[in-house]
Amino acid sequence: MNLPTSPYLQQVHEWPEEGKHILASYDDRTIVVYQAYRPAIGEYAIRNGHLGGPDFSYSRMSWIKPNFLWMMYRSGWGSKEGQEITLGLRIGRPFFDRILGLAVASTYYPDRHPTHEAWQQALTDSDVRLQWDPDHDPHGVKQARRAVQLGLRGAVLEAFGKAELIEVIDMTAFVAEQRQRVEARDLQSLHTPREQIYVHAMSN
Repeated sequence: MNLPTSPYLQQVHEWPEEGKHILASYDDRTIVVYQAYRPAIGEYAIRNGHLGGPDFSYSRMSWIKPNFLWMMYRSGWGSKEGQEITLGLRIGRPFFDRILGLAVASTYYPDRHPTHEAWQQALTDSDVRLQWDPDHDPHGVKQARRAVQLGLRGAVLEAFGKAELIEVIDMTAFVAEQRQRVEARDLQSLHTPREQIYVHAMSN
């Protein structure tokens, strides 16, 4: 698996305990985001290096998550029906920054939009929706820290799934191995992708 990992118990002490943060695995040029799919969609992406095939729809909103543990909470460590295949999707940081710049929060903030109606119109017009949710520990316990997920549709989703997708990383076997450690409550052995706070000029 072409993705650096570290012991979870080592990393958790480096992460903030509260606040809104994008925790992500990234380098100077790229960032990895996560999605979980049923086998027909996930295996197509692994074989072809892009999202598509008869079972994937570009006409719907698709959510990406930079935070691995949030993805694991959502997919039940790859055990939920329709989320058995975990993918790490590597894209360029300039494209990810553009996604953040286009994002409209799923919650109304008066300091960002003058009226509730203006916010609703911005939601309608934007191809990117931003949502802050409670982060979770490996056992699914809710944390004070918030994790971001980004809903993509339209031209942005098309670009993400095809032209801007650099690498599709099959993480399914890794997730299954780590799930066994979580179920055994063996966090001493648990490894997760190496994640740090991703700094961007966007406001929370």
